[in-house]
Amino acid sequence: MTPVELSRTVLRAMRGAVADGELSGLGDLGEQEGEGVARRVVVERPRAGGCGDYATNVALQVARAAGRSPLQVAEVLSPRLAGEPGIAAIDITGPGFLNITLDRGDSGAGGGLVRDVLARGARYGHARPGTAGPHQLHFPREVRAAVLADSLRRILVARGALVRSTCEEAPDAGWAHLGVRVDAYGKPPAPLKTLRPVPAPADPAFLGRDAARWALLVPAAHDRPRISEEHLVQRASNPLFRVRYAYSRARALTRNAAALGFTGTPGDITGPDARDLIDALAAHPRVLAAAARHHAPDRLARHLVVTADALLAFQPAVLPLGDEKPSAAHRARLALAEAAGTVLAGGLSLLGISAPEYL
Repeated sequence: MTPVELSRTVLRAMRGAVADGELSGLGDLGEQEGEGVARRVVVERPRAGGCGDYATNVALQVARAAGRSPLQVAEVLSPRLAGEPGIAAIDITGPGFLNITLDRGDSGAGGGLVRDVLARGARYGHARPGTAGPHQLHFPREVRAAVLADSLRRILVARGALVRSTCEEAPDAGWAHLGVRVDAYGKPPAPLKTLRPVPAPADPAFLGRDAARWALLVPAAHDRPRISEEHLVQRASNPLFRVRYAYSRARALTRNAAALGFTGTPGDITGPDARDLIDALAAHPRVLAAAARHHAPDRLARHLVVTADALLAFQPAVLPLGDEKPSAAHRARLALAEAAGTVLAGGLSLLGISAPEYL
């Protein structure tokens, strides 16, 4: 990948961040040389103190226009660049320099992204504390509103916000069993925008914490939730089961690989099933940002289903078959599956739902 190609890749990452609302105030992001921000995206060999194959100071150049610090801009762009084909890793140095390490493999398909996910763990897609401003989530004394506000609090905190959660009246004692946290209740001193999703048609407590929260969160706030035992069935027709089962399969793959004497190592992966899974992992930070911005945990829930389905389609190719010996390809596939498991567990945690290793 040449510096010119990398410059276009950085520009594409910036355009995506603007489209998803993670960056603003950057003006024209045309691709033609000399247009707007495009003329300032310079990629060159790293200077003293840098690392990798190339570096760019674009985060420092656009920070003032974006109303962010250079480090915050770099943290927005880093996961987007790490998921690009041909890029193995992104490191942030100094006040916000982006250092780019190229993938030396033939395809460069996902190796850098997998390394980034595994390195960040459950915090993949999260932002540094203080990245977003303070939020107050105010909601009525209704179970769906309470669970929605609780999940939003988790997501907003993950995106760097300081969040206070308040209820119009004293919380229902049963909310504690659903994992809901309320910081205060009562009439606020000044009018507040109130979260008012379509109320739950019935008490979901009989479903248990995990299924109840899923039932209340997976529909969009303006849609009526379905409170029924369909969320408890352990078969493919139940999206919650597929998500949790996919995570348990990722953990099982790690255990089975260990029994065969090998571990996961990020590397090049080809094939449509791998591409679908890589795309889902690369989209995760953008989905989290959108869920926070639009106060829509349902976006995260639906994305977890997409990720789980991609993992379940991919996982049969992870382990060696018959007398086949573990190869570099198997190690790379295992690392991708482990990264997917990391994303699923982290996403479920933000929804307040457990991720069992055995299911």
